[in-house]
Amino acid sequence: MGGVGFGGRGGWALGLCWTAVLLDGFDLVVLGSVLPVLLETQQWGLTPASASVVSTVGLVGMTIGALAIGTVTDVIGRRKALIFAVTSFSLLTALCAVAPSVFVFGVLRFLAGLGLGGCLPTAIALVTEHARAGKSGSATTSIMTGYHVGAVLTALLGIAVLPGLGWRAMFVIGAAPALVLVPLMLRYLPESESFEQVKAERGSRRGAEAVASLFRGGLGRATIAFWVTSFMGLLLVYGLNTWLPQIMKSAGYPLGAALGLLLTLNIGAVIGLLVAGAVADRIGPRPSTIAWFAASAVFLAALSIKLPGIGVYVAVLIAGCFVFSSQVLVYAYIGRVYPAANRATGLGWSAGIGRIGAICGPLLGGAMLTAGIAYPWGFYAFAAVGALGAVGAAMVGKPGVVQEQELNADNSQHA
Repeated sequence: MGGVGFGGRGGWALGLCWTAVLLDGFDLVVLGSVLPVLLETQQWGLTPASASVVSTVGLVGMTIGALAIGTVTDVIGRRKALIFAVTSFSLLTALCAVAPSVFVFGVLRFLAGLGLGGCLPTAIALVTEHARAGKSGSATTSIMTGYHVGAVLTALLGIAVLPGLGWRAMFVIGAAPALVLVPLMLRYLPESESFEQVKAERGSRRGAEAVASLFRGGLGRATIAFWVTSFMGLLLVYGLNTWLPQIMKSAGYPLGAALGLLLTLNIGAVIGLLVAGAVADRIGPRPSTIAWFAASAVFLAALSIKLPGIGVYVAVLIAGCFVFSSQVLVYAYIGRVYPAANRATGLGWSAGIGRIGAICGPLLGGAMLTAGIAYPWGFYAFAAVGALGAVGAAMVGKPGVVQEQELNADNSQHA
C-alpha cells in the first residue's frame, strides 16, 4: 500500500474500498455466469428477450445509483454513503437467490444496482482523498484492480459452484462477504479529512447544491467533457466484453480462440491499470487520459487486420491494456479537477452518464452483428468511440485550473 502513497488510516481506506469494489466486480460477471443455467432450465419461463430486460434494468439501477449516491456522498460523507451502498446491494443480491419470479428477480437486480452504482464513485473519492500528494492516479487504478479481480474470481466461482450447488448459491456466496466487510467498515473505515474540513467550513449542503456546483466557477465545460468521455469509455468496456468473442468468431477465428481472446483482453486490462496509474502520477492525468484513449482507437482499428497465430493475442492484449484503463484514468482525472466539496458528485454523475454508454455498447455491437458487418466495421466503430473519448478528455482543461477558478469565484462571493 505504501507504493501507492498510503499508510495508517489511508491503508484501511484503500483495503476496505478495494474489497467493496471487488464485490462490484462480482456483479459485473454473476448474471452472465448464471444466465445460461436459467435459460437452459427455463427458470420462471425465462427467454433471451426477458433475460436482456433483466440485464438492462440492472444497468439502469446502477446509472441512477451513481447519480444519486454520488451526490449524497458530498452531503452525508463518504464513509456513511459507502457503508450504505455495500449493505444495500449485498442484501438485495442475497434476496435474488429466493426470487419467486422473473419480475421479482428483475426488481431485485434494479434495486441492487442502485447500491452498486454508488459504490464505485464513493470508493474512488475516498481513496483519492486519502492518497498522498502526487499518488492519486495510482490510488485510483489500484482500487480498480479489485473490480477485475472480482470479475475473474466470480467466473472461476461459477465453474466450481454452478454444477453442484446451482445458480442460487452464486448470489448467496456473492453477498456473504458483506457479513465481514460491513462490520470492518463500521469499525475501521475512516472518513475523508478533506470532506470533514469542507463540512466544517461550509456546513451542510443539499444535493441540488452539490449538482449545481458542477457547473459553477469554470467547471461547466469540464463537467460536460467528463460526461462525454465517460460515456465513450464505458461504451468500449461493455461493448467489447459483450461482443468481442462473437466478432472474432465472425472474423473466422474458432470459438475457443475467441473466448481465449476475451480472457486476454481482460488480462491486458489488469496490466494496463498498473501501468496507467504510474504514468498518470508521473506526467499527469490529462495527457495520460488523452494518450490512452488515442492508443485504444489505434489498436482497436488494428484488430481489423487478421493476424496469424500468437499475433492476434498480442494485439488484443495491447488493446486491453489501453481500453479498460482509459476509463479508470477518467476517474483519476476527475479526482484532480474537482475540489473536495463536490468531488464525489462529479465522480457519481460522470459514472452515471457513463453507465448509459455501458447500455449502448452492447446495443452497438449487437446491431452491427445483426447487420452482418461486425467484422471489420465493428472494430472501426469502437475505434471511433475511442477517438471521441480522446477528444472529450482534451476538452476538459488542465488539472488545477478549474479548481483555482472555482476557489476565486467562491472567494468573490464571500467578499
